[in-house]
Amino acid sequence: MDNKIKETALKWTNGQYDEETRKEVLRMLDGDEKLLEDAFYKNLEFGTGGLRGIMGVGTNRMNRYTVGMATQGFANYIAKAFPSEQIKVAVAYDSRNNSREFARITAEIFAENGFTVYLFDDIRPTPELSFAIRHFGCNAGVMVTASHNPKEYNGYKAYWQDGAQLTSPHDTNVIDEVVKISDPSMVKFGSKDTKGIIIVGEETDRVYLDSILSLTLSPESIARHSDIKFVYTPLHGTGVRLVPMAMERLGFKNLYTVAEQMVSNGDFPTVVSPNPEENAALEMAVKLACEKNADIVMATDPDADRVGIAVRDDKGEMILLNGNQTASLLTYYILTRWKELGKLNENTYCVKTIVTTELLTAIASKFGVKMYDVLTGFKYIAQIVRENEGKGTFICGGEESYGFNVGEFVRDKDAVIACSMIAECAAWAADQGLTLYGLLMKIYDEFGLYCERLLSLTKKGVDGNRQIAQMMADYRQNPPKSLAGSPVIKVIDYNEPEKTGLPKSNVLRFFSEDGSVVTVRPSGTEPKIKFYFGVKGADALTRVEQLKNEFGK
Repeated sequence: MDNKIKETALKWTNGQYDEETRKEVLRMLDGDEKLLEDAFYKNLEFGTGGLRGIMGVGTNRMNRYTVGMATQGFANYIAKAFPSEQIKVAVAYDSRNNSREFARITAEIFAENGFTVYLFDDIRPTPELSFAIRHFGCNAGVMVTASHNPKEYNGYKAYWQDGAQLTSPHDTNVIDEVVKISDPSMVKFGSKDTKGIIIVGEETDRVYLDSILSLTLSPESIARHSDIKFVYTPLHGTGVRLVPMAMERLGFKNLYTVAEQMVSNGDFPTVVSPNPEENAALEMAVKLACEKNADIVMATDPDADRVGIAVRDDKGEMILLNGNQTASLLTYYILTRWKELGKLNENTYCVKTIVTTELLTAIASKFGVKMYDVLTGFKYIAQIVRENEGKGTFICGGEESYGFNVGEFVRDKDAVIACSMIAECAAWAADQGLTLYGLLMKIYDEFGLYCERLLSLTKKGVDGNRQIAQMMADYRQNPPKSLAGSPVIKVIDYNEPEKTGLPKSNVLRFFSEDGSVVTVRPSGTEPKIKFYFGVKGADALTRVEQLKNEFGK
């Protein structure tokens, strides 16, 4: 093992670290070299979206010291950016283990730096934190969450005054300040007696829900079909209160919840992974839907910014939709209603990410609505909204990874809004004599069959990082010659911003003669490399599976 790793670990046995931390480091030094290496071989990086990592002791772990140093660096940058203001920040947290503690430490450090801090009294969805930043006129915010990652993870999302996650130049500038905090002694740790922390709660929920209700486009349809049966699960997360409240306030009368998963628990005891992208996470909800003869299942991830749904097909069987399909349904519905209500004009627009289905672009084109394409990450959708303030009106935007948003008062993906819109769309479809599945088939009939798949390869630890880097290097040096038998005619490397017009990003896209697209990118939040496949045409199902086999070898 590198001696520098041991030297770094030994520093964590001195008096500025708590006794429990020191004991664990000594235990690893005494014999658990593999764990020691992974915990100390690097500093947990404060990336462009914040922190995310496995909880535990060490420089490469989420703990009170790494959270504290990140917060101090963030605080230093905020103070530099707003030198003549009384700075205000908002802090929220999810149901993960240690989230409450990390949020309290974050709030205390901000307050010790002289900031006014709005700290939520209990778990809240990530989008409500985004909303609260604008609602309270804050300069920045922090959401303690690791989203849908496994239970051993936690994280820290950093937000700016527009309610969106950090983008250029703030993202790299904050990183520079965080890197300067090299030791916990540089952190202004506060205490429970620290002044300047304001506890907020239900009154903010009410304003947030009022804003969601203001998005309603088809109240008459809801009134006519208020008896549609829904099953909902928060997967032990933060949607537990607000999604049912939103559904009730909209007027839907039959919402069944999965009782075992309505318990907020950072161990996520009823699922292997609390990720609504994975079929297994919805098993209990689908089972309840079969028992209750419900029409639609909705499952939100732990921080309630993404939603997965299941609907009944034309045979009455429950099937799961992917994020592209849900986004297509909602975009079609919302644009249809905006047109009928006379709300569309030359300044209204939608946004999607480059790895999201091109069906959204086709739908927008039909309605004469501009569709922006941005890099993966909802912060880039929010950036377009910010750049168009005063010039245009954001209608809606989505990404294939089950994130969607409507309106401008939240600047992140929002599963509370998405659940409300899914329910409303179902009522509107019922007015047309259609189920959500029937509406999706109608969309495919009109625009053609679009088929997308995602392949994620997990590569953990030091070796995993090296493997992912090598795979990207290999694809750059030797791009595929064909995709499912069709010659590759174009390659886009997003490491070359002068050619793409977008920020630099470690992403490759391959385009074939028959219109197939494969996008390759390392995940920014998980130890994974991801392959996104997109195919259009009558044989799309066959071709997309061919692509998965080719790249999954």
